[in-house]
Amino acid sequence: MRHRKKTLKLDLKKAPREMMLKNLASSVLIYEKVKTTEAKAKAVRSLVEKAISVAKVGDLTARRTLIQTLPQKLAVKKAMEVLGERYQDRKGGYTRLIKLGNREGDGAPVVQIELV
Repeated sequence: MRHRKKTLKLDLKKAPREMMLKNLASSVLIYEKVKTTEAKAKAVRSLVEKAISVAKVGDLTARRTLIQTLPQKLAVKKAMEVLGERYQDRKGGYTRLIKLGNREGDGAPVVQIELV
């Protein structure tokens, strides 16, 4: 039984799902807003929130943790130098989802995930 397990499977196996979410989290950190499906946005929200919380600490251990988590070096650099300082006084809730409607081809709900 999978009672109270919050992992969203997104119809992918574990390794491709984790890599897709890490890349999407890096894109959100680099560009500060990304258009994607609602399910992917809800799945990646926790990764982005945790990455910013780690970046707020600002020490070498935090940087190494982000390097292990995020595949792009630019995302790590921006999280540590820009976003960590920007959200220093904020306790949480760094992202917001804005509904944009449905995708033309398959009708999937599309949202924009952005940093507050």
